[in-house]
Amino acid sequence: MSPKEAEDKTIKINKWDGSAIKNALDDAVREVLTKKYSYTENYCLMDGRLVICSIAVGVAMYALLWDYLYPFPQSRPILIFCVATYFVMMGILTLYTTYKEKGIFAVCVQKDGGKKEKVWEASSYLAKFDDKYNLILTYKDGKLGSKREAKSIKSVANFVDVNGQVVHNLVENEVTKLHNSLLHEKKEK
Repeated sequence: MSPKEAEDKTIKINKWDGSAIKNALDDAVREVLTKKYSYTENYCLMDGRLVICSIAVGVAMYALLWDYLYPFPQSRPILIFCVATYFVMMGILTLYTTYKEKGIFAVCVQKDGGKKEKVWEASSYLAKFDDKYNLILTYKDGKLGSKREAKSIKSVANFVDVNGQVVHNLVENEVTKLHNSLLHEKKEK
C-alpha cells in the first residue's frame, strides 16, 4: 500500500463527538465486510425506509398542489386527509426504524453459487456520553435457516488514536475476530 492510499484510508474525526465516532466506526466496519471479505452490500433495508419517506413526501406534495389549485376553504378535506396520512407514514417510519432496522447499518450478502444466500448484518450502538461501542455481527444462513450473532463491547479509545483518526487495522482485527467466531461456531455444529 502506498503512502497516499494509507493517507486516504485514515479518517479524522472530532474524538469528542459521539455520533461522529459511531458513524466513522460503522463505515470502517462496512468497509471491512465489503472490501476484505468481498461481500456484496444489500440495500433493501434502507430502500424500505426510502419508500416510506417517498410516500410521505408524495402525499405532502399532493396536498401542496391541491391547495394551490383549489385555495383553502375548498381544499380543506383533502388537506386533512393528507396531513393525517403524512403523520401515519411518520409513525410507520418510526416503527420500521425501531423494530425492523434496529441499528443495522450494513447488510452484506455472501454468495457461494447456491440459491440460498448467507447474510451478514452489522449493527451498533453507542450511548450518549458513553465510550462503549457495541458492535453486533449477525450471520444468517439461508440454507439452514439458522441465525447466530457475536457481540463486542469496547471503548472507542480502542479504535481511535489521540489525533482523532480511526485506526483501520484495529477495527479490521475486531471485525475479523467476530467474523471468525461465527464461522468457527458453524463448523462445530
